Amino acid sequence: MGKFSKLRRNRKYNYTPRYYDDKGEGSPFKIQPKLDKYRTTIDAPRGLKGKFRNAMDDIKKAGDRNLKLRMLVIIAILILIFLYIIDFDLSIFYSN
Repeated sequence: MGKFSKLRRNRKYNYTPRYYDDKGEGSPFKIQPKLDKYRTTIDAPRGLKGKFRNAMDDIKKAGDRNLKLRMLVIIAILILIFLYIIDFDLSIFYSN
């Protein structure tokens, strides 16, 4: 009975990859997307106020003008498609 009551401890397995060169970048096994270092929302303060502040800071940054124009065109097209689907009548805006 003494053999079953005393459990063996697990042996520690110290593995380092063959071509791993630790230059202070952390663990090679940590999965980190390539663009995380450029994101402003990573490690941001929690809470609704902090999220809102981060969103406003992102809006204020000077971005790509073509991106903003493209976004406006896409939103306008989607609104027109929605108005066509619900059969919206534009004649209410014209005075006869």
